[in-house]
Parts: sequence; structure tokens; C-alpha cells
Amino acid sequence: MTAGWPDAADHLQLFGSASCTFTKEIVPLVVERLVEPRFPGRRSEDSTEMSSQVVYAIVRAGGRQEKVSVGDVVVVDKLAGEIGDEVSLAPVMLVDGDKVTAGADDLAESSVTAEIVRNEKGPKINILKFKNKTGFRKRQGHRAQLTAVKITAIE
Repeated sequence: MTAGWPDAADHLQLFGSASCTFTKEIVPLVVERLVEPRFPGRRSEDSTEMSSQVVYAIVRAGGRQEKVSVGDVVVVDKLAGEIGDEVSLAPVMLVDGDKVTAGADDLAESSVTAEIVRNEKGPKINILKFKNKTGFRKRQGHRAQLTAVKITAIE
């Protein structure tokens, strides 16, 4: 039994009769849940989903920072260039397996290249101004110009 978890049989004695057939059928299921609690979205220690060969970078693009890997398509503020052009993004941090690079001197040698996939517009933002009793009403709108880029290489 795992430390900190109550004994399943004692736990069930509190809520129902152990002689009930329904309880006898449920006991193995409850014991399994009590012994191995599952949390959605968390990996177990023996999980092989994340290998030590993960390569990703944190890049600065358009006043924000984005976590990117090779093959990711990221939407950033509008970049100068045509569709298909290659652009270079400034890395802030680089993770290569167990090696983490965050120093400015080391990052000067590394680069993240991306290819412009398409130009987009962000969602419409409505700006309404109103002043009471004067008849003043002003309406503006804005859509941000965005660029979708596909990360081609992290070096």
C-alpha cells in the first residue's frame, strides 16, 4: 500500500457493508484507483513520451517570446518579406537534450531560421468611445497584421 493512502478495505467499511455483493465487485477497482492515482495531463516517471533528445528554442518575435521546435508553424507580428522567404529569429534560450544555452555569447553563435508561410490578419478589435449627455460617439476598429512562419532549422 502506498504511504499516505488509506487502506481500501477500511475506507469501504466506512461507507457500506463489506458483505454486499456490489461492494465486493467494486473493491478491486477502488483499490486500483487508490494505489495508482492518475492526474490528467501529467506524465509518469517511466513515461517515454519525452526523450532526452528534445531540441527547442525560445525566440523573440514581434515583442513576444515563442517556444518553437523544427516543423512548428508559429504566428508572429508581420515580418518583411514574401511568401517562401527565409527569415532569422533571435533566440533567447536554446535547449538541446540536457544542454541548456542561455548566455548571450553562446546564443550569438546559434540561429533559428524560418520560412514565411502566409500573411494573416488578427481578430477584429472594436473601439467605442461615448460621452454622456453630449452626443459624442466615436467608433474605431483594428486588425493586427500577422505572419505565419514555419521553423526550418535550429542551429
